[in-house]
Amino acid sequence: MVFIVILILSFALQSFFPWWTIIVVSFATCGIIGKTGKISFWQPFFAIIVLWTGMALYKSFPNNHLLAGRVAEMFGLKVWPAILAVTALIGGLAAGISGYCGYHFRKATIKSKAKA
Repeated sequence: MVFIVILILSFALQSFFPWWTIIVVSFATCGIIGKTGKISFWQPFFAIIVLWTGMALYKSFPNNHLLAGRVAEMFGLKVWPAILAVTALIGGLAAGISGYCGYHFRKATIKSKAKA
């Protein structure tokens, strides 16, 4: 459930807002419906990897990976799939950490309300 929600919301919001909306979406989604810390890290991580890889391939195939190849060369990488993997990994880590923080934020606020 977390995977699907993050995938759809991130896809929709990234059409209009900057890339870092994935952080807000992951934090909010895992803060609301995250069941465990593991789920709250890995589900956003894989959702953004799938989303960013899919979108990069969708935009890169029509131009025969010209821009991806040039960016890969700028970073000293030999092939364009390497820059695709690095980009997806960075996005996945940002989303995963954000989701994990959202889950623990909810746990911390629920505990503090219960003590009061």
